Amino acid sequence: NRTLDRLDIKSEFINGLRVTDAATMEVAQMVLVGKTNKEIVSLLNQKGGKAIGLSGIDGRLIQCEQHKTVIEGREVDIGYVGKITGINSRAIELIAKDEYIPVIAPVGIGPEGQSYNINADTVAGEIAAALKAEKLILLTDVEGVKSSKENGEILAALTVKEVHELIEQKIINGGMIPKVLGCVEALEKGVGRTHILDGRIPHCILLEIFTNKGIGTMIMKEKVLYHENEKL
Repeated sequence: NRTLDRLDIKSEFINGLRVTDAATMEVAQMVLVGKTNKEIVSLLNQKGGKAIGLSGIDGRLIQCEQHKTVIEGREVDIGYVGKITGINSRAIELIAKDEYIPVIAPVGIGPEGQSYNINADTVAGEIAAALKAEKLILLTDVEGVKSSKENGEILAALTVKEVHELIEQKIINGGMIPKVLGCVEALEKGVGRTHILDGRIPHCILLEIFTNKGIGTMIMKEKVLYHENEKL
């Protein structure tokens, strides 16, 4: 957003997705692949990890086609926004097998070689499903899904059905929509449980996974207890 503002390129979002014209796509690829990705890789390596920076273009990791969104029954063209059609999970597995951490920028590649901007939460969900992951954890800058738009409580656990109901009621809106739908898609494709956490909280993953109530929102197909002391 800051780079687009400096270049005087207007940002517009529809259903939580950034409208991406050619100029915006060029900036997105430059920032996501060339800057943000490398910063994350550097931080992980400084902490003793073995991180490798990639984008969805490399090895055709993220294959996609142009995404069209629907508003009030009408199809709307939002530019170079991708809809994922395939994940090259083999490439990711080869990297992880040697104990490297793949850091993947959410830029995909179309059939004709065109780059597409893809929501990062959507990418995470599709990769989790392709890898048959037990859990998908999204770290963001909000506390989780809340029970109302203003001053609502964090909902510790939701089912897929409840997610759709909250979207219909417009309690889940804006940028939270791609997050929860990414979780839902991952669940439908076999991921066990999904979590939306505030990544600004120290040790947030440990607090979510190893405490009864957790600190964010867990989304699952149905509310099923893993153990008798778990609270949903």
